Amino acid sequence: MSSDRKLESADQTLAASPAPQKLGRNGAAAAKEKIWIDLDNSPHVPFFAPIIEELEKRGYPVALTARDCYQVRELADLFHLNYKLIGRHYGRNKIRKMAGLCFRALQLIPTILREKPDLAVSNGSRSQLIVSTFLRIPCLFMGDYEFATNWAFIRPTCLLCPEVIPTTALRLDANRILKYRGIKEDVYVPRFVPERSIRPQLNLDENDIMVTIRPAASEAHYHNPESDKLFDAAVKFLSESRDVKLVALPRTEKQAMELKKRWHDLFQSGSMRMPNGVVNGLNLIWHSDLVLSAGGTMNREAAALGVPVYSVFRGHIGSVDRYLAQQGRLVLLQSVEEVQTKIRLERRNCPSRPPDSNGTVLNSIVEHIVAMMKSKCPSPSIGKSGAELSDPQFTK
Repeated sequence: MSSDRKLESADQTLAASPAPQKLGRNGAAAAKEKIWIDLDNSPHVPFFAPIIEELEKRGYPVALTARDCYQVRELADLFHLNYKLIGRHYGRNKIRKMAGLCFRALQLIPTILREKPDLAVSNGSRSQLIVSTFLRIPCLFMGDYEFATNWAFIRPTCLLCPEVIPTTALRLDANRILKYRGIKEDVYVPRFVPERSIRPQLNLDENDIMVTIRPAASEAHYHNPESDKLFDAAVKFLSESRDVKLVALPRTEKQAMELKKRWHDLFQSGSMRMPNGVVNGLNLIWHSDLVLSAGGTMNREAAALGVPVYSVFRGHIGSVDRYLAQQGRLVLLQSVEEVQTKIRLERRNCPSRPPDSNGTVLNSIVEHIVAMMKSKCPSPSIGKSGAELSDPQFTK
């Protein structure tokens, strides 16, 4: 089904993902309240997939919506999620972006009125926050970058974030802030199973030094042009080695065209290439010898997998990235000189699979969601603070 058909089907019933209204292991899904999850950006798809699965195992039906931008739709299909596609991205222009935000909120309302969810959950979906506030649905916001645009006049019921982010950096009442140990990538990276077919698919030899690169999110509000300069310097440095093969992962079709135009000679010579269609990003990272990115999620995924990773992001460095850098799991490049002196070009001894994990972060996040479902929590608030939560489960 095409995205246009999904968008035009006003009477389509929102599907739960991946199996709407099925009985969970405890046998009583139909009797439990419904959770609405909104996929607003591409990293949210692998992040929420195991959360949805775990919630449904516990008997909670999930209503899933998605925004058509940054390969959200393609990734949701890749993960076999059932969702309703509502709204799209409106570009970098601030006026159009704000108008698009409000318009998508209006598009969401009929579906949410029909679905009647008891809790809204997202990783920073502002359209969901608007709808939740308007319809007085308790809202759990997740985030791992404290410098993302703050809420102007509306606040979520609670914010869930990694414990390495200081409470003082978050513009929300302290008793509304929930924490978990680790990083959000620890939710889904431990479930990853490598597939060895990626190098042949990209026409790469086993002896090639495979470097996965990702340019900056040029349409994001936090974009700094210095990231683009460092990215260009890194591409020039990496392409000087004959053994290096660059695999570029653009965020949009427009960015793909810009890369092909900017680095035409590298594409012609075979030194740079792009995957045909959507690929499993974790599998690409796992089989890379190193990763260089101007974006946060790919850097943190590489760090979680133990793959050498270099960041050319030049916006405000968040607490999570500083934490990973202090642990030696992420290298923050701050100048052209550091590009040339800190990047190590060598083949990586790739294990058969990542180390096992006990799923602590996934369980912690799911427990927070379930606790909100069981508690009589208030709806999102308007103004500086709003009502306070008295349930001790919601204290930091």
